[in-house]
Amino acid sequence: MHFGRASLLVLLGLSLGACTTASDDYPSLAIRDVERAAGSMQPAEPAAYVAPPPPAAVLDRLDQLAADAASAHSVFRSEAPRVRTTVAAARGAGPGTDSWALAQVAVAGLESTRSRAMIALAELDRIYVDAAVEGTELTRIGATRDRVAAQVDEQNAAIEQMLGELR
Repeated sequence: MHFGRASLLVLLGLSLGACTTASDDYPSLAIRDVERAAGSMQPAEPAAYVAPPPPAAVLDRLDQLAADAASAHSVFRSEAPRVRTTVAAARGAGPGTDSWALAQVAVAGLESTRSRAMIALAELDRIYVDAAVEGTELTRIGATRDRVAAQVDEQNAAIEQMLGELR
């Protein structure tokens, strides 16, 4: 057994030596021309996205909601002077007095009118979000929404001022 191991090692050593010859038949490991990077390595410019316009039904709904909000705003503006007069008459009166109660009811009527504009604004918000998710062009929807939001903000400020006078 001892002889078998030694001869196995000699044979193994001789076979390894046969793998290393002095020939220059090996390919070069240098970078070939085809492997060289060419060009600028800059990504191509993407084409600009052009959002499609909103569908006609959405535009019709926008017009309807804007008209509803404008109508509510007009009613609010026409009622506000009367309510301001009622609130001014109740200034200084304590809670529970007739003038204070009349002013509270008058302001509540204005709040009811404002709610019509707020409902239109909420619907415009939903339309805006839906259009944004769908990738639809938002300019007209956003402009209508901003216009109605400005009306609601004006109404909120007027109501807050009147309620402040009643405190």
